[in-house]
Amino acid sequence: METNLFETAQTFRFEAKIDYAEGGIVSKRVIDRPTGNVSFFAFDKGQRLSEHTAPFDALVQVVEGQAEIVINGVTYKVLAGESVIMPANITHAVNAVEKFKMILTMIKG
Repeated sequence: METNLFETAQTFRFEAKIDYAEGGIVSKRVIDRPTGNVSFFAFDKGQRLSEHTAPFDALVQVVEGQAEIVINGVTYKVLAGESVIMPANITHAVNAVEKFKMILTMIKG
């Protein structure tokens, strides 16, 4: 049976776990628990997640390419190897100025 979760007890490289989809966003859950989750995303150039809020902090780790993260109206360019925390209850958005892949970790308080 196909699952959208990563397999456990195996080594892997995030970049190789999902491919880009032309004109789209691809995501896969790495870990999914009641206390929070970790997801992996691949954004094609020009794709975006519109402005929204979440009731808990979210850690973005860019593993490939470059993202534009907007937090409370301030734009941050986040390059591969860099991270940013989107604070709880503050508006944020994600824009793909080029193709990029990111890990999103959300811990519920």
